[in-house]
Amino acid sequence: MADQIPLYPVRSAAAAAAYRKRAAYFSAAGPGPGAERPSRYQLEDESAHLDEMPLMMSEEGFENDESDYHTLPRARTMQRKRGLQWFVCGGWKFLCTSCCDWLINICQRKRELKARTVWLGYPEKCEEKHPRNSIKNQKYNVFTFIPGVLYEQFKFFLNLYFLVVSCSQFVPALKIGYLYTYWAPLGFVLAVTIMREAVDEFRRFQRDKEVNSQLYSKLTIRGKVQVKSSDIQVGDLIIVEKNQRIPSDMVFLRTSEKAGSCFIRTDQLDGETDWKLKVAVSCTQRLPALGDLFSISAYVYAQKPQLDIHSFEGTFTREDSDPPIHESLSIENTLWASTVVASGTVIGVVIYTGKETRSVMNTSNPKNKVGLLDLELNQLTKALFLALVALSVVMVTLQGFVGPWYRNLFRFLLLFSYIIPISLRVNLDMGKAAYGWMIMKDENIPGTVVRTSTIPEELGRLVYLLTDKTGTLTQNEMVFKRLHLGTVSYGTDTMDEIQNHVRNSYSQTPSQAGGNSTSSTPPRKSQSSAPKVRKSVSSRVHEAVKAIALCHNVTPVYEARGAATETEFAEADQDFSDDNRTYQASSPDEVALVQWTESVLTLVNRDLTSMQLRTPSGQILTYCILQTFPFTSESKRMGVIVRDESTAEITFYMKGADVAMSTIVQYNDWLEEECGNMAREGLRTLVVAKRALTEEQYQDFESRYSQAKLSLHDRALKVAAVVESLEREMELLCLTGVEDQLQADVRPTLEMLRNAGIKIWMLTGDKLETATCIAKSSHLVSRTQDTHVFRPVTSRGEAHLELNAFRRKHDCALVISGDSLEVCLKYYEHEFVELACQCPAVVCCRCSPTQKAHIVKLLQQHTGKRTCAIGDGGNDVSMIQAADCGIGIEGKEGRQASLAADFSITQFKHIGRLLMVHGRSSYKRSAALGQFVMHRGLIISTMQAVFSSVFYFASVPLYQGFLMVGYATVYTMFPVFSLVLDRDVKPEMAMLYPELYKDLTKGRSLSFKTFLVWVLISVYQGGILMYGALVLFESEFVHVVAISFTALILTELLMVALTVRTWHWLMVVAQFLSLGCYVASLAFLNEYFDVAFITTVTFVWKVSAITVVSCLPLYVLKYLRRKLSPPSYSKLTS
Repeated sequence: MADQIPLYPVRSAAAAAAYRKRAAYFSAAGPGPGAERPSRYQLEDESAHLDEMPLMMSEEGFENDESDYHTLPRARTMQRKRGLQWFVCGGWKFLCTSCCDWLINICQRKRELKARTVWLGYPEKCEEKHPRNSIKNQKYNVFTFIPGVLYEQFKFFLNLYFLVVSCSQFVPALKIGYLYTYWAPLGFVLAVTIMREAVDEFRRFQRDKEVNSQLYSKLTIRGKVQVKSSDIQVGDLIIVEKNQRIPSDMVFLRTSEKAGSCFIRTDQLDGETDWKLKVAVSCTQRLPALGDLFSISAYVYAQKPQLDIHSFEGTFTREDSDPPIHESLSIENTLWASTVVASGTVIGVVIYTGKETRSVMNTSNPKNKVGLLDLELNQLTKALFLALVALSVVMVTLQGFVGPWYRNLFRFLLLFSYIIPISLRVNLDMGKAAYGWMIMKDENIPGTVVRTSTIPEELGRLVYLLTDKTGTLTQNEMVFKRLHLGTVSYGTDTMDEIQNHVRNSYSQTPSQAGGNSTSSTPPRKSQSSAPKVRKSVSSRVHEAVKAIALCHNVTPVYEARGAATETEFAEADQDFSDDNRTYQASSPDEVALVQWTESVLTLVNRDLTSMQLRTPSGQILTYCILQTFPFTSESKRMGVIVRDESTAEITFYMKGADVAMSTIVQYNDWLEEECGNMAREGLRTLVVAKRALTEEQYQDFESRYSQAKLSLHDRALKVAAVVESLEREMELLCLTGVEDQLQADVRPTLEMLRNAGIKIWMLTGDKLETATCIAKSSHLVSRTQDTHVFRPVTSRGEAHLELNAFRRKHDCALVISGDSLEVCLKYYEHEFVELACQCPAVVCCRCSPTQKAHIVKLLQQHTGKRTCAIGDGGNDVSMIQAADCGIGIEGKEGRQASLAADFSITQFKHIGRLLMVHGRSSYKRSAALGQFVMHRGLIISTMQAVFSSVFYFASVPLYQGFLMVGYATVYTMFPVFSLVLDRDVKPEMAMLYPELYKDLTKGRSLSFKTFLVWVLISVYQGGILMYGALVLFESEFVHVVAISFTALILTELLMVALTVRTWHWLMVVAQFLSLGCYVASLAFLNEYFDVAFITTVTFVWKVSAITVVSCLPLYVLKYLRRKLSPPSYSKLTS
């Protein structure tokens, strides 16, 4: 088996020969005595062979002899030899994590999900306990809040380090300076964080409480009682009114609608805005009154809770009838939680509650998001900590380990602790808040809300953008654009011609129909046997429009004006007034078609068995619906058999995708070409056809069809075979084109993102054809690019072949369905992701909410790059929460996505400015700010080191008390923080040249390289300042402090000026404010400075000299660098 599957591409002949030789050896070795190992492999089944088969990713792998799959099991057994070496090299880690996982599993042992039997109205008959029906989105509870928040803070090395340093000050021997110098900044950071988390948590709590305390009517033997949503149990009979949310997963028993069916809105579950038709269990719908639900003995058997929202299997059994009634239940008999009843009142029996409902199982827990910049700074602080320890050890060594050296070591650690500045956290958090404020105040993207203030820099590092389709890229508004009859094509501007044709044909038909009604069958037979007669354009237009008006699953819904709506069709006067009619269907395309025919043939009423149309002259045509064949993603078509009540003609109408219909309709020469033309315009095409049936033909079909529907084995196949017997030589009527309008400026936005080096993946729950069509019309896939549609695969072998076929394609977009994706990820996860990541664009259709989140996590694991998810419906929430950065659009599908997201925008086009301008500048500013704050700490630590080494390695602080606090706050805080206003290019430039964004993804603004440059600057400046002060200081030590500290402050202010790329008036204010504060404070700092000395000329020239020496070389270097190798942005600004 394995030998027959081709592995492409085998590059070197030598490797191929070696491969064949070895394969021949293993097959020849056979069952002989020396062949134990090979024979073990031969006994394994096909899947095991595939298991060991490499799916080669790179060409080198094929040259490598070890790539042969027979050697893989050997390699695996070798790894299992565990010994001391394994334990030391990381085995201990593995053992510890295994033990922890085992303990956690024991503590949180999950209940096994089981199928269940639910008795109608008797929750107490349930054998086992089911979860409470409450919704909980909170991260913490009362007891875990403080520990949880503190853990989230102190899991960062930076914060943990400060905590240890601050605590050490309680030990008298280690005390250096005042307690407030350490505890004040730490307390401030923690207080802000705890407050922020508490507010978020309280809001979540309020939202949950609101949902859980909604009241519903519960049916009991004693009548109706009100019950809270959180108190609903499995087995309860719940009544849900129109426009009310369904509180838990239910089986649909009864409805107030006469047809025995109702519509529900599922936008918060699967993101589709159209209404879904649900059918009540016929046994309970037929009962005369509501109370009879308690007089029968019946139960529902339901499968175990699972993720799939599109399928359900169960049975309904009524025991007390003779014989017992069994009905099979499918997805159309269910009402899932979080959907909303759109028509009538429904009664259902609860089968799943709380955590076991489909909607809760499809949402993931929100995680605390940490930006990449924070992680990088965390790494740098670890490096600084190592430097700090090394420096302290060097100091103690130079002392010669005299006396209690370990105490001195600890004191040195505390003295140099400014290497890692606590103000780093404060500055960055305030910076993040400032960026958030700027984003929300930007007039070019009105309505944008920042919900997670901790990750604005992430917007500047994105590599993958995963977007939803419906409502995100498109407006989800279908508009009818084109009707093509083969010889003539009508667009929106030629509608009046169509109306004239239809009016003419209807003004002629009543007379013909009147004369023909008795002998209606013979003329039709002659017509069907001789279709060669050319029809007039008028009759062809009429036929096409009638087919579009009849072949669909659309129901007209009338908004109730008065109570009279429930009376038996008050047709002429009340029900059919045009202004309060809306159409509902499971597909917006169908609604668009029916709305288009409304001007000539108006659909006025529809139930499960009949349909009524109104002609332009006001005549009502009634059609009896004999059969409907719903649209499925396999058949790609839907059909309906109707009988005209006036002429008793039976017609089979069918419409569907061109791929499915082209083989069914009679031969023609225009269909394929026109479909291609419409698809290139971004229209969604449907082919419409019909076939006239005689009464005998129909009766024969019906008997075979009902027989197939009752079969227990291969039911779907048998039913499909019977329907296919009708789908032969159908008469092609027309081709329709419908446009799903794109959101404003989607094309230029996607173009901009692509130029910025962002790879865009479209994950949608929609059909493959639609998704491909939108991908092309929105220019997600450029015109010149090929698309590779991944064939549906169900087994490992198929996936293997299909992946190999895909590998041979270069630079083409991938289109894959959710089911095939699942199979590929199950067997070839790594290979598939690696191949997909090389594609310029990927489209995944028919994705469930959990699959969307799973794809996000896969990209994060396999590429390590930053991902962003954008969506607008409840079905996008898991994906938004899983991504490094989630963006929600406030759309037609409610606000669920925008509430769960980190950033909420009102239109898709705003994402361009959000990333190119705000994301880019936030990242660059934070990188500059973070490094500058570190430089500020390093420079003072260098001075301390020089000072200590000059004074016989004494662990005495250079600057005491307020000088240290002032240095990190009043004297330098404003200029340093004003770096958050810095920008390298104007926003218009950043939008015009998205390529500037591409540079950021490499992370060059903050790396070990840039960090080392800053370390060298700090060491140079710190050394100059201290040695300069020591060389120039006169008799008293006080002067050293005065000279060096003043020079230090001036140097810092000049360095900020050096770092700034574009001046803002606030920056200038900040510089002068800080300088002013320092000069003013000199008067009060008598204990540190000699005021008489400060006012002398010597002081001024000495400070000026030191400052010039420390800063001038850097200015010169910067000037030379800008001249010799200018950065990319400066080329645009000059």
